[in-house]
Amino acid sequence: MPEPAAPGAWSVDMAGRPSPQGPAPDSASAVSTPLDPAAEGNDADGPKAQDPGREGEPHTRQRFACLGSTDKELKAGATAEGSARTELGTLGVELLDPAGGFQSLLPRPCRVLVLLNPRGGKGKALKLFRSYVQPLLAQADVSFTLMLTERRNHARELVQAEELGRWDALVVMSGDGVMHEVVNGLMERPDWETAIRKPLCSLPAGSGNALAASLNHYAGYEQVTNEDLLTNCTRLLCCRRLAPMNLLSLQMASGPRVFSVLSLAWGFIADVDIESEKFRRLGEMRFTLGTILRLAALRTYQGRLAYLPVGQVVSKTPTSGALDGQALPGPVDTHLVPLEEPVPSHWTVVPEQDFVLVLALLHSHLGSEMFAAPMGHREAGAMHLFYVRAGVSRAMLLRLFLAMEKGRHMECNCPYLVYVPVVAFRLEPRDGKGMFAVDGELMASETVQGQVHPNYFWMVGGHVESPPSPEPQPPPRQKPQQTPPPEEPL
Repeated sequence: MPEPAAPGAWSVDMAGRPSPQGPAPDSASAVSTPLDPAAEGNDADGPKAQDPGREGEPHTRQRFACLGSTDKELKAGATAEGSARTELGTLGVELLDPAGGFQSLLPRPCRVLVLLNPRGGKGKALKLFRSYVQPLLAQADVSFTLMLTERRNHARELVQAEELGRWDALVVMSGDGVMHEVVNGLMERPDWETAIRKPLCSLPAGSGNALAASLNHYAGYEQVTNEDLLTNCTRLLCCRRLAPMNLLSLQMASGPRVFSVLSLAWGFIADVDIESEKFRRLGEMRFTLGTILRLAALRTYQGRLAYLPVGQVVSKTPTSGALDGQALPGPVDTHLVPLEEPVPSHWTVVPEQDFVLVLALLHSHLGSEMFAAPMGHREAGAMHLFYVRAGVSRAMLLRLFLAMEKGRHMECNCPYLVYVPVVAFRLEPRDGKGMFAVDGELMASETVQGQVHPNYFWMVGGHVESPPSPEPQPPPRQKPQQTPPPEEPL
């Protein structure tokens, strides 16, 4: 979602006091291992930070349960010789994830650059950082430099020019839109292959916070919002675990190539997302209000949809046209052909018709209270594709969105709702009608196609030993996936 601009560009010391942005000092003096929340991160001759508690009490001042049991393990791992090399690069220690697979760890102590949008969501991100994030980072030996973004695409510009070697991770405290900027900024660098390996962390301070909610879900936490979600995501950073994430490459008819970390929406969801911007000060309630308003004047959009289901991947040899069509650096989209050519014969084509919405989703959540994909953890190289055909009633559509809070919308057995796990897709809107929202950012309504690249970048996340909720989440009552009606092969 587009984020409002702040009044000016500032870097902020670890106490949260703004200072004019200037050349960063050496890594030895720019950040220091924090010892207590009142003094960490200040230069030796600089003023001391005030007690962050004056801005409001943090969610918890006790160390996270998993920190007490893993501090020795993490410290030993960070100094071990011969760090394990993974497909995404050398990131320190590699350990077995209880949920299956391997995770890497950030070093201890750890230095991070925090990019914070002070006007995201309800405009309280800086206060939330001081009250909820800073005390936990101090306890976990995570030192930081805080920079405030001042306008749209400012974060993109900052990471394009930043000396990334000074930081162990980049932390984004805002909504999903700023993370979109950061990833695309990294992919536009001359050294993009190295830059995209820099671990990222999402701290929710926007309106939707879908990516943070998904990471919260993967970690085994119960679904929470607001300060509780922020605290959980901060604890994940303190635990230092990293998990590989899929990246969606999008090719647009107008030429630019865009990378998505979360979703592409067309139709109803994009309408609500973009049109509710004027209600941003309501926080997550803006989406509820936007949904009601859009239901009252429900639209349909004509278009054509095609996709490559997970089970029908055959060849990964790109055509020369596909290689020539990529305007930006990045991985080769081996499953895609040029947009002026028909999709390959092994793709599934949905007959041209009217749609209420189309959604390609990489993760479990579409918002902090929108559990859109309860089918389990997304597999590497796959994404969730949903679409709703025209003809669905307003009452059924409302029922679907209400049920989505608990991830039970697939149990409504709506005949107009179709779900398919895919690795690539193409969407062709007719007459340029409707809006595209990519990670909440408005894009031109034009022919677009996309492909998932598996395990392409690192994010702070992964399973934790001691989730806050002692009660395990109950399994779904029935298989959530609905078999789509027969489609026409091309």
